Amino acid sequence: MTPAPASSPEPSRSHRRKAQTRAALIRAAQSFLAQGQTNIPVLEITQAADVGLGSFYNHFESKDQLFEEAVEHVLDLLGAVLDELTSDVDDPAVAFATSFRLTGRFHRREPQLSKVILHSALDLLGAQTGLAPRVRRDIQAGIESGRFTMTDVDVAVVCAVGAATFLGQLLHAEPDRDDAETTDRAAEALLRMLGVSANEARAICRSPLPELHTAELRGAVDEATIDGDAAR
Repeated sequence: MTPAPASSPEPSRSHRRKAQTRAALIRAAQSFLAQGQTNIPVLEITQAADVGLGSFYNHFESKDQLFEEAVEHVLDLLGAVLDELTSDVDDPAVAFATSFRLTGRFHRREPQLSKVILHSALDLLGAQTGLAPRVRRDIQAGIESGRFTMTDVDVAVVCAVGAATFLGQLLHAEPDRDDAETTDRAAEALLRMLGVSANEARAICRSPLPELHTAELRGAVDEATIDGDAAR
């Protein structure tokens, strides 16, 4: 029997090229978002990404769709990193505070990615992916376990997401401010609002944190874009 011919690698290479084009567009969009520049033509985005104008519409229906996905990538990746770093934490109060404290440090360590998120701050609360659903999940776990005495989840989420957002804006506006100390004070205040005693909230927010590997997060933006597109 004649052996079947080996499958051609061309489709996978073609798919990879398409995914790389998509990643380049998302990187370009994130750069414009970080600078607060959204009122720009699609042509300028494709030029920044070094791809053809026609390639844009092979991946996105509009500029708004591109910007939305550019923000979602950063939110999902940061959320996944926070989940991994708190996966072995049994205390919901500690898990919540750890995620908040690391997010505060993220704003200073990764100013460009932070500004991508903050540019869409008004949309964060209602987002179905990213940080807001994780905040809700962690607060709900604290309420159900009896760790938190505040029972209005919606109000708690508004306070936590709002605090994280304005904290990031404060740290950008005041580059000389100590980001760790400022973030930990905000986390302590949130824990007290949720019902944790003052002494315990202070102890939790002074405890050591796991290392937030932001360089890996930067690289993951490209990898997640390519891998996610390859799965489609």
